[in-house]
Amino acid sequence: MFGLLALRVLCQASTLRGIRPSCATGVADGRHRRYRSPEGKARDTAARCCYTWLMSTTIIVGAGITGASLAYHLASRGHDTILIDSDLPGSGATRASFAWIGRPSTTALPSAPLRYMALDEYRRLEQELPHLAIRWSGALTWGALAEAGHSVHPGQVTALEPNLIDPPAGANFQREDAAFDPTVVTDQLVDAAVTNGAQLHVGTPVIGLERRSRTVTGVQTAEGLMPATTVVLAAGNGAVPLCRSIGLALPVAPSPAMLVRLHTTPDLVQRIVARPDLEVRQQPDGTVLVVIEYRGEASRSALADAGRRARQRVLESFRTREPVDVVSAQIGWRPMPADGEPIIGAERDVPGLYLAVLHSAITLAAAVGRLASDEITTGIEAPELAGCRRTRFGQAIS
Repeated sequence: MFGLLALRVLCQASTLRGIRPSCATGVADGRHRRYRSPEGKARDTAARCCYTWLMSTTIIVGAGITGASLAYHLASRGHDTILIDSDLPGSGATRASFAWIGRPSTTALPSAPLRYMALDEYRRLEQELPHLAIRWSGALTWGALAEAGHSVHPGQVTALEPNLIDPPAGANFQREDAAFDPTVVTDQLVDAAVTNGAQLHVGTPVIGLERRSRTVTGVQTAEGLMPATTVVLAAGNGAVPLCRSIGLALPVAPSPAMLVRLHTTPDLVQRIVARPDLEVRQQPDGTVLVVIEYRGEASRSALADAGRRARQRVLESFRTREPVDVVSAQIGWRPMPADGEPIIGAERDVPGLYLAVLHSAITLAAAVGRLASDEITTGIEAPELAGCRRTRFGQAIS
């Protein structure tokens, strides 16, 4: 708070001395261009910097887990932040996520630095937001889905997952892995952002990007123009047509994933369990989340069949005397970049535009929220994001 007050005082004092920040008019006052003392130049620079900082506004389009994390991290820095979505927070691909977060053993992917830090970043978020609803249960994996971890034999598998009917001969246990309800955590991040001063606009579709020359200066909504210094596209698949409208090719396509929600007595499934034909975990309220293969379902009856299929697999895999009911079956259309890696960063050829289209959004949201917010507020590129720039696909501005 003291630092902010000092910046305001410096800015006001510089203005009173006759210095008009160039960012306010585009050019400095001609009377001051002929000669400035070193002290005057220093005051002028300070005035310009603080004016820009104080007047900066970032609009985030998309209130899924990515946009919510960005809004929280920006607002907690005192940055003027507006979060916009056509629906409620977490209503899109976020809601259809299995929401399993873990640490890879080894990877050469461009996003490797982000994936390695994912768990630590969520631990940090828990320290900042103590009520964040993350369940650190660990993950039990085997077969083609086995992840590197502590090797466990059948007796240990049974101890970890006592209701499992047919324990595998061998499995791996990742002690650090965790999961959470993605809509609950998204809401918690949005609430924290609003508490820190962010504005939230729901039911507000963004229908276009506002530009002056090549610079993005805001967004067009049904309610009119909303100006901004930076526009962040965190709208998943919705970012594609917005980019196309300004001649920017974004190589992202929808990728389907089937998530079924069941309900039964709590503690049927103790951990995250993943094998080739089934990924399953349970939330404290008894909700069981099941990932099964997508078979091209395109009707409500087909979704109902998928729900029954998931229920049958759970009944064949876990021992229970309690009823297991199908709650819902949902297709999540994940935004999938052409190479499966996230697209993050400021567009050099389109000033004012920042992209944040993630796969996997749940895993990476905490890390990207912090790092991208640093880039937006300071203009300094984060080395951890270097492999995630859109330019890896080539320059595609028409």
